[in-house]
Amino acid sequence: MDRRSEIRDFLTTRRARVTPEQAGLTLSPLSGTRRVPGLRREEVAQLAGVSVPYYTRLERGDARGATDAVLDAIARALRLDDAERAHLFDLVRAANAAAPATAPPAGPARQPVRPGLRNLVETISGVPAYLRNARLDLLAGNALARALFAPIFDSPARPANAARFTFLDPAAAAFYPDWDAVADQNVATLRAEVGRNPYDKALSDLVGELSTRGGDAFRLRWARHDVRRHRSGAKRIHHPLVGDLTFAYETTRLTADDGLYLILCAVPPGSRDAETLDLLASWNASAPTASPSST
Repeated sequence: MDRRSEIRDFLTTRRARVTPEQAGLTLSPLSGTRRVPGLRREEVAQLAGVSVPYYTRLERGDARGATDAVLDAIARALRLDDAERAHLFDLVRAANAAAPATAPPAGPARQPVRPGLRNLVETISGVPAYLRNARLDLLAGNALARALFAPIFDSPARPANAARFTFLDPAAAAFYPDWDAVADQNVATLRAEVGRNPYDKALSDLVGELSTRGGDAFRLRWARHDVRRHRSGAKRIHHPLVGDLTFAYETTRLTADDGLYLILCAVPPGSRDAETLDLLASWNASAPTASPSST
């Protein structure tokens, strides 16, 4: 992906969403009709304390000489949150880094999981627990996670991937009552990862596949350049066996396994959601054992 255009499009979309009033600017009655929906380049430069030519050059993707202090000032001027600020730094860092002399190896479609780590996850009981990578591939899970997310694990689109399921599997619309919010979250996660790992071929291939086959539902979201951190939250699903279920999730990055995340899901004890999860666990315990080859 073109690093310069990534910087340009990200800064342009962030600038367009901030109004002068939000930025604390006082407009003169003589300033005339504004031709941009948000801030002008000169206004961002003023707020950040840099020259207009300098900011214009940066917004065009030329990040040479951009210091952390300057990027922090621009982040404040554009009212970037923590995830957006980190994304801006990632984009500038990638743009200023020397490109590899040769293309990195493509690597496997899914990151290997250490046997010990896989066994640890599979022994977790009582709550759904699974591993994913930054591309949203679901790599391993305990029995309850496999039952809860069976439509994703069993989706014909391989490897099992949350974004691929969301945009390419017709079952996703029924599985996610809040499909739009889930789609937004998946795209924002992938967009942030593109900034962190611009030479990840498997990630580029996934984005290309979703752009081609996911239609406007994916392409319009991708063009927004939204990035977010989704470390915790709540999600609502409609499970094909047990019906509606809302659960909280917590995401932990595994420091010993770079690029892997452990996700734990939970429901309030004694709640209707807990009863539904218990029903799913009971059904799964009595169901025939599935072949482990699906992951």
